[in-house]
Amino acid sequence: MIRQTIPLLSATPGTTREVVSYHFGPAEAAQKIYIQAALHADETPAMLTAVLLRQKLAELEARGALAARIVLVPMANPIGLGQHVLGQFVGRFDLTSGRNFNRHFFSFPALLARAQEVLGPDAERNRMLVRQLMGEALEQHQPLTEYDSLQGALLKLSYDADLIIDLHCSLEAVMHVYTSEAGWPDIEPLARYLGSRAQLLATDSGGQAFDEAHSLLWWKLRQQMPATQPVPVGPTAVTIECRGQRDVSHEHAQQDADALIDYLRWRAALTDAPVKPFPDLLTPATPLAGSAQFYAPVSGILVHRARIGDTIRVDDPLFDIVDPLTGDITTVRSTTEGIFYMRRAIRFVTTGAPLGRVTGTRPIRSGVLLGA
Repeated sequence: MIRQTIPLLSATPGTTREVVSYHFGPAEAAQKIYIQAALHADETPAMLTAVLLRQKLAELEARGALAARIVLVPMANPIGLGQHVLGQFVGRFDLTSGRNFNRHFFSFPALLARAQEVLGPDAERNRMLVRQLMGEALEQHQPLTEYDSLQGALLKLSYDADLIIDLHCSLEAVMHVYTSEAGWPDIEPLARYLGSRAQLLATDSGGQAFDEAHSLLWWKLRQQMPATQPVPVGPTAVTIECRGQRDVSHEHAQQDADALIDYLRWRAALTDAPVKPFPDLLTPATPLAGSAQFYAPVSGILVHRARIGDTIRVDDPLFDIVDPLTGDITTVRSTTEGIFYMRRAIRFVTTGAPLGRVTGTRPIRSGVLLGA
């Protein structure tokens, strides 16, 4: 195991932060896997899973059981980790700029033009050339802020990986995963091992999130390059939501770390044990554009009428909103059928506040599919 650090651009005199990564496995291995946790820094369940994963990978490396290069960043957001306001942890947004830490990653704007100049008829050689162009672009890109330098540091660690796993958690949620339609065949075994209750698919969710900074770039290249300059299928990227923020336990973290190890065995990244049989897939994959987001039509006390993980039918009651002055109750009912996979953790809402989401099989949304 090799520990590396990347210093971030200092925001003010006397302050320095760094991204810490752990590198496992043989440098010459053909497969590279990148795993990070808590890009939204207040995602404690993801960090605890990464702690156990680091311990297990170190044991496996000592036994010579790693057949892939594995990079692990157990705490991907040191900026957000330091953001506490009157005792409240604020990890999702950069308090300096208001930007979401997992949106608008560098999109390699000049890559297509450069690819048209240098790619040839050999698809595998083109894979190497595209990665080379990505590395050059990242080296040339000059960050303006500490936030920018954090995003750049994470991309420099991950841009040449074959598999990118981004560990998050939601507010109150069941285990669920996000990936692309093209990536789903590779991610389905992982969803089975994790016991994921919702599998949400989108090629372009509209937010330039970390996972799509990898998968979407290669997908676009494949669409735009001519047949005489073939681009191979790019990396598989997945965002895993490790339940909700309060689901912090040794048992959950061990379960999730074990599932990731089982998946790495299936990918032939580990050689210590036979591949475990796949558990049942608990729910089929559905389009992210099909998930319904519910909002508060009025302000008041929020009372939940459904439990996280429930199978919901059209017109089922999801939320009651109680006016504290009049006692009037407004009920929010489901407009779709699916799994109630996430909801907000607050119990008093303002008008227009997002409340929660239910999966759906038919696309009903377009444009930016992610929340703020």
